[in-house]
Amino acid sequence: MKTKILLVEDDADLGMVLQQYLEFSDFEVNWISNPEFIINNKKIIQDYQLAILDVMLPFMDGFELSKEIRKTSDIPFLFLTAKGQSIDKILGLKLGADDYITKPCEPEELILRIKNILKRQQNPQTEIVKIGNYSFIPSQFQLKFESETIQLTEKESELLLLLSRNNQKIINRKEILESLWGENDYFLGRSLDVFMTRLRKYLQKDDRIKFESVRGIGFKVEFPL
Repeated sequence: MKTKILLVEDDADLGMVLQQYLEFSDFEVNWISNPEFIINNKKIIQDYQLAILDVMLPFMDGFELSKEIRKTSDIPFLFLTAKGQSIDKILGLKLGADDYITKPCEPEELILRIKNILKRQQNPQTEIVKIGNYSFIPSQFQLKFESETIQLTEKESELLLLLSRNNQKIINRKEILESLWGENDYFLGRSLDVFMTRLRKYLQKDDRIKFESVRGIGFKVEFPL
């Protein structure tokens, strides 16, 4: 069975090219140019395994559309946009995007990123990781403390899993960025700092868990097993 992709792109030429290329690559694609159609028919999201959202859309931008989609679905998505400004990339990642690619892009790169997202979805981690008094379940993106459950984004979960596997070790920033996003980028580095701040907050109820920023190198996390 073919993977079904929802493509939301208002540029007619680009939308047609992407649809044809994705279908040539053995995906089933529904191309929609108006985000209002999705808002008025939210149940259609359930029919897809991945969404590609253009940021610059009529009536509602891709960021707002992703927020609406997240209210009823946990479908993975990536942003597609001509913008290269740092604020857009950071905002997209904060909203839980699985990836972010700028136009113009090589179709082969888009296909590779899609396949990587789908692979992570189909082969999740199943273990429960003990981090001090917390229980971390990577496959469900959940962090549990006593009766409380914190729902993480996929990127938060990937970062926490990487840190947990390097307990008491210094991890280089470049290694983290390339592991999570595939590139070492200044603006992604700023986003990484945001993610680290969030994880510190999530784990603050166990004061034995220590986060340390190693100047000029990266991060070190220590916690009891």
